[in-house]
Amino acid sequence: MPGSTTLGPGHGVDAIDHPDAQRMTAVMRELHRLLVTTGPERLTHAQVTALCGGDAHSRMEFTAWVERAAHELERATS
Repeated sequence: MPGSTTLGPGHGVDAIDHPDAQRMTAVMRELHRLLVTTGPERLTHAQVTALCGGDAHSRMEFTAWVERAAHELERATS
């Protein structure tokens, strides 16, 4: 559908408006920056754990996932 981006887990499909997908891309890019930066803006281990729902995820794994998701969203909206 023009003006939307399709997201689905394989058994169903949901569409979000194109501007919302672009905004989500920007949020994911900024989240990635906060994960990889050094200094006071860097997300702490506790913050990353909270973002992962309390699971003890690897920071590297989560960072890679955020980057990949941002790239896929960017690709889908361009």
